[in-house]
Amino acid sequence: MVTPEQSTNPARRVSALAGSCHPGPLLVVTALTAALAVTAGQEPARCLLTTGAVLTGQLSIGWCNDAYDARRDSATGRRGKPVADGAIGAREVWTAACAALALCVPLSFACGWAAGAAHLTAVAAAWAYDLRLKATRWSWAPYALAFAALPAFVTLGLPGRPWPAWWVLAAGALLGVGAHLGNVLPDIRGDLATGVRGWPQRLGPGRVRLLLPVPLVTASALLALGPAGPPGARQLAALAGAGLIAVAGTVLGRRRERAAFAAAVAVAALDVALLLSGGGLGTGAS
Repeated sequence: MVTPEQSTNPARRVSALAGSCHPGPLLVVTALTAALAVTAGQEPARCLLTTGAVLTGQLSIGWCNDAYDARRDSATGRRGKPVADGAIGAREVWTAACAALALCVPLSFACGWAAGAAHLTAVAAAWAYDLRLKATRWSWAPYALAFAALPAFVTLGLPGRPWPAWWVLAAGALLGVGAHLGNVLPDIRGDLATGVRGWPQRLGPGRVRLLLPVPLVTASALLALGPAGPPGARQLAALAGAGLIAVAGTVLGRRRERAAFAAAVAVAALDVALLLSGGGLGTGAS
């Protein structure tokens, strides 16, 4: 419940609203988009549009998630969730989510009709996850679609509207699946207690811990071996490192679940580095 002091204190309301947008993932995805846009060769003005579209889309997704999950977060005793903690009302967060979504649409299409359609498909998939698919066996699908659509959004905004290479799209989808497994792993028990039975929840924490490295290391292999020509030393070193980290995370994760999650984050970071070092995302752009 929002207290009278909180509801009349603008600074606290702004802080609570900022905290409810999932700032960590928002910053990571937005920064990755900006880096991809520069790597792909977008002009500065187009880079700003691309980044702005993703920023507003991520804001809408994060606010939608927090507002919709407020009751479940309260029931499981999750802390650090402003709506569930009563720092801000769900109605205010829903309003912010809709406003961000309304801004995201013209910003996306300003990058081109094909690019805009790709990005809005990703945003729609994320909203579908928040509102429905999270609790179904198809919970992985929105993540796979949204992560694959991100490089497509960037390249379709280039002159000629080229698609990324197939291995970039496949690696993006696999990164999305890995992100889904890693994001859900720490909360599986609480989710099951409140009736959320997505794909990872149905597998259980033990199986998810073992499965988590598979899509991420497979993405590493695609990003290292997919580009034309023999892979360089850096690509091979990153691929070997991803494999070693994944094995270590799986072994250590038997005793400490957070170790599996930390290893997954490290492998994902290597995958992002491989993606950015691929210059042009397989389209031939410089």
